[in-house]
Amino acid sequence: MLTVHHLGKSQSERIVWLCEELGIPYDLKVYDRDAVTRLAPPEYKALHPLGAAPVMQDGDVLLAESGAIVDWIIAKHGKGRLVLAPDHPDFADFLYWFHFANGTLQPATGRNMILGRLDLPAGNPMLKAMKARLDLALGLLEARLAKAEYLAGSAFTTADIMAVFSLTTMRYFLPFDLSPYPAILAYLQRIAARPAYRRAMEKGDPGMPLLLT
Repeated sequence: MLTVHHLGKSQSERIVWLCEELGIPYDLKVYDRDAVTRLAPPEYKALHPLGAAPVMQDGDVLLAESGAIVDWIIAKHGKGRLVLAPDHPDFADFLYWFHFANGTLQPATGRNMILGRLDLPAGNPMLKAMKARLDLALGLLEARLAKAEYLAGSAFTTADIMAVFSLTTMRYFLPFDLSPYPAILAYLQRIAARPAYRRAMEKGDPGMPLLLT
């Protein structure tokens, strides 16, 4: 049995969502963040040397890093679904946006979150540079979604599963305004209409308002 260790309000929501989209059996174990520090509890940190979410166990295999877990589940259980083959005309776009999520977008939000906690003056050069980096990443997403229904093109793929956390739940840690990005907002409404997404979020973070606007 595939076991997904989900830390509330974390990137591990991607793995719950992926399992729901594929309709595969899995055991979901949910862990709450510490009410004061907002960090993972000791029992979650004990799962893997990194001590961060997500963590998945499939038989004898224990795996961390959401991108690696997504690739594992697709390879082992996906039967070719939610990915594009190398001969697909949108394969390069699929690869780019899949890796953009944790290569560019999530690091940009994470750096701004950390800098925002340092009480730096608004004119601080590093603060301005990192804000510009996030704006650039969001601008790229906006341009892509203005001409494509999903990140890889017309098909919903794991590239979308990787990207959505940074645009939604991450805003509990770094509030930012998406109103300048109408294509992103329209995209999030398409995501919200997916039953598997709704099921995953209710199972992993029951009752949590979804930041889709």
